[in-house]
Amino acid sequence: MKILSIIFVLLFIQQSYSQNFPKSFEIGNSIQNIDASENPVSNSISDMVMIGDTIYLATSRGLSKSIDRGNSWINFYGTDAFGTESISSIGYYNGIIWTATAHSLKKDNQFLPVGSGIRFSTDGGGSWKVVPQPLDKDNDTIVVYGINQLRALPVTVAVQNIIYDMSFTPNYIWISTFAGGLRKSRIDSLIINPNAKWERVVLPPDNLNSIKPTDTLRFVLQPVGGRFGNESHLNHRVFSVLASNDSTLWVGTANGINRSTDGGVSWRKLNYQNQDQSISGNFVVALDYNSFNNTIWAATWKAEDQNEFTGVSYSDNNGETWKRVLAGEKTHNFGIFKNFVIACTDNGPFLSSGFGNQWILPATIIDSRTKLRLRTTTFYAAGVLPSNEQIFLGTNDGLVENKFIGSNWSDNWKISFASQPVQQQSETYAFPNPFSPRQEEIKIFYSTGGNERNVTIRIFDFGMNLVRTVVQNVKRGNFTHQVTSAVNSGQNGVIDFWDGKDDVGIYVPNGVYFYRVEFDNDESIFGKIMVLQ
Repeated sequence: MKILSIIFVLLFIQQSYSQNFPKSFEIGNSIQNIDASENPVSNSISDMVMIGDTIYLATSRGLSKSIDRGNSWINFYGTDAFGTESISSIGYYNGIIWTATAHSLKKDNQFLPVGSGIRFSTDGGGSWKVVPQPLDKDNDTIVVYGINQLRALPVTVAVQNIIYDMSFTPNYIWISTFAGGLRKSRIDSLIINPNAKWERVVLPPDNLNSIKPTDTLRFVLQPVGGRFGNESHLNHRVFSVLASNDSTLWVGTANGINRSTDGGVSWRKLNYQNQDQSISGNFVVALDYNSFNNTIWAATWKAEDQNEFTGVSYSDNNGETWKRVLAGEKTHNFGIFKNFVIACTDNGPFLSSGFGNQWILPATIIDSRTKLRLRTTTFYAAGVLPSNEQIFLGTNDGLVENKFIGSNWSDNWKISFASQPVQQQSETYAFPNPFSPRQEEIKIFYSTGGNERNVTIRIFDFGMNLVRTVVQNVKRGNFTHQVTSAVNSGQNGVIDFWDGKDDVGIYVPNGVYFYRVEFDNDESIFGKIMVLQ
């Protein structure tokens, strides 16, 4: 649990910037502004869906939508519907776009994830309805399952109750909410009344491999010990949910994969301990289905058994047996197109054809036009536009595009960075700021005035002693290191990076630093950086 919570916090407290162009849409009876930009709203992208040529991105600063294959973006952030919430999951079903929102809360010197509900739109983002985070009342202590009345710990707070994933069957939306377990609600009811009831779905406890309504059962529906004693069930801590057809559901928990073939009524648990050819680990953070060859894919991390291992597990026989690949790779999500699978991992995007016999990582990712190099290897999401077979990859630091060419990556890359444009050449800023050098690099944003310029960037400490020469007399602008165009922003935006080290390669201590950007023989501009480990 600690691992996933840390990942969530890192994802949702990323600092990013967006561009403010007035454009209005309706939510209820109110009119509000949304952003229109040539880049997504945030550099931290956790999920995505493709509908025709339309792309929706779930980011740490709200929702981004493109209707022109990623050439421009409409960004929903700071609006009545989304506020400053992050998007933890995104889904699309029968013309409705669904987004789960969340934020982090600092408590006892640690950041905890807090679910804040669902926003959905039936008109492509023109208007939104807000569904509160599903919570129980304090007296919701009984769940009826078949012939049984099971005690259930009511989940009454939104802390650690966050929607990590969602899926759909006819009439129903299914959500995985970690502490709140697996829940479902009727779609037509939510459209009419966003406060419609969510039903808790009963999964097997840790000590049972299957349940059905005619079984006589005695256990507590309880992810952690609570008012009903110390009984707790890892299998009630739910992270992922997938509907592979109208009646078959797959649910990933901290105790394996649960499969239902009767619409979520009865369940069979599939985990490392109860199958000879099992998944690699019981901590199942992502699930996907390839309809091309009828395979189920799972990101299966090591849980409590010392013999488990982190990797990818897939099955071509409905979960009866599993094959295990990418041992040691911590996978966050999948992208599937035809018979190809992209596994998004901490070490980059692995591409495989067929049944995962061979996996290919791209070489260093460098934007073909701007020559910007991707500075991260952490990938969270992938998708392919079927119309032109264009691949989109979401990372913790930028959106990446590639052209699908089959079993290998092409050399044609595009990297998009979210940024706040400057309106004149005398302006500059650095982000994220403050920054921690051992966790990230800081981006220094400035403008070359729409021209190609020779640029030098130097870092100074608080006493104005030279610490580092980041770049010296290099060409910038007119596409080189350019992230916004002069047409859009009035001044083309350019970025360079500082890794927080001095000229001899040692990380600088905490404190305030200044940077100077020098253009040819013109006047220099200055900015400030706060280093905070």
